[in-house]
Amino acid sequence: MQENINSLSYRMLFLNTLAFTICFAVWTFNGVMVTYLVDNSIFEWGPIEIGWLLGIPILTGAVLRLPLGIITDKYGGKWIFAGLLLFCAIPMYLIAYVDSFIFYAVLSFFFGFAGAGFAVGIGYTSVWFPKNWQGRALGIFGAGNAGAALTTLLAPTLLNRFTDHGSNPENWRLLPQYYAGVLVLMAFIFILFSVNKKTGAPARTMGQILKPLQSIRVWRFGFYYFLVFGCFIAFAQWLVPYFVNVYGASLVVAGLFASLFSFPSGVIRVLGGWMSDKIGARRVMLGTFRWSVILAALLMVPRMDIITPGKGIMAERAGQVQSVSDREIIVEEKSYGLASKALANQKMEDPNTLASFLPQKYNWQEPVVTEGQQVVKKELLAKGVTQISFEANMWVYAILVLLIGIVWGIGKAGVYRFIPDYFPNEVGTVGGMVGVIGGLGGFVCPILFGYLLDWTGLWTSSWILMFILSVLCLYWMLQVTRKLIKAESPEIANKIDRVK
Repeated sequence: MQENINSLSYRMLFLNTLAFTICFAVWTFNGVMVTYLVDNSIFEWGPIEIGWLLGIPILTGAVLRLPLGIITDKYGGKWIFAGLLLFCAIPMYLIAYVDSFIFYAVLSFFFGFAGAGFAVGIGYTSVWFPKNWQGRALGIFGAGNAGAALTTLLAPTLLNRFTDHGSNPENWRLLPQYYAGVLVLMAFIFILFSVNKKTGAPARTMGQILKPLQSIRVWRFGFYYFLVFGCFIAFAQWLVPYFVNVYGASLVVAGLFASLFSFPSGVIRVLGGWMSDKIGARRVMLGTFRWSVILAALLMVPRMDIITPGKGIMAERAGQVQSVSDREIIVEEKSYGLASKALANQKMEDPNTLASFLPQKYNWQEPVVTEGQQVVKKELLAKGVTQISFEANMWVYAILVLLIGIVWGIGKAGVYRFIPDYFPNEVGTVGGMVGVIGGLGGFVCPILFGYLLDWTGLWTSSWILMFILSVLCLYWMLQVTRKLIKAESPEIANKIDRVK
């Protein structure tokens, strides 16, 4: 591998990143498209069907990453990348003619191949840069994840324009045709301006190529990537229906908020690559998992109203109830004042209260006795009711989503910074396998989100799952780190990234 970086290296980095951005926009196409079709009652699909349609293209893109990574190492990336773009244009164009769930699912399976562009680009980018630039180069390439933001930001606006803001809903079929056209255009640009290059490593048998996959390290990296990449992909699509259903946002507004999650997460990957070069990938990943645990814990609190027994009122002495109202109970000559439910409702409906970022508590009492009733001392006159309301303010939620997207974006670069150090001649193969495992997260999670929502009725059940995964990743990395330090010596702690 060359040690000097020339203009051709930068050109190839630009072309790879641009092609990957287009692939990523196609890969996450269903997040907006399926939401639009369901929201406008064009197809009657429930959360489980939606989860499958979001997950199917992610599955195919993930599974193909390993074989395409191997082929890229062997033959170079020019014709593989161009061929992939042209192939995906066909099923994407045919989406315009779907009339059923099965037809849409089959075409999603095939245009999902676009997700494998990541493995092609990783291997094809790494051959143009020396080892001390790998983190930055792969981080810049990985910024193509921002393609998800392009879809969530632009696709809703295009749909509104094509359909005259819903007046001609069938015109949604123009959108996949435009996407197919962009894929074809990108393929021809790649053919005209890219230069093929292989790793330069000696020819190897398939057994030698696949040997690194026996290392537990590859699977551990894959598990990390399952969280920071796979779950990123899942939420890049899931956030659109989330904002529509939970906050009543329009498709355009929901797409805007989803893009606020996707775009910074993609671009910040460049910073993650630089940080991994400077302070080590392990430190970057430990910080990623710690912040992921904290933010997921905050995000998993749902919008809710909890009603529970509160402070009631008991008779101080025996006697007959003289009068009962929602404000007062009189027993003999003794008056007992009640907290009014009407007053509590006024506070709940106050716009200033609704804008509060914190949970709010409301108390009132409801009479349980009637006029003329004889009561004894300590008998309950009015039961207490406490209502705790949490609005899960949309802007606070959006900021937290933005932050966890940034954290995962940095983590994505950190995972891939490990690979050139440990597997310098198998970047495509190992990167492909890690990408497969990570991509499976993008397939599995939307389906799990759909089932969790169906079972629990909580949209935030998806964030509960993220909290659990974040804790597991942090625990595994801490365990490995402790074993390394214990096996060697405390003096190697600052060099631990390169110690087996």
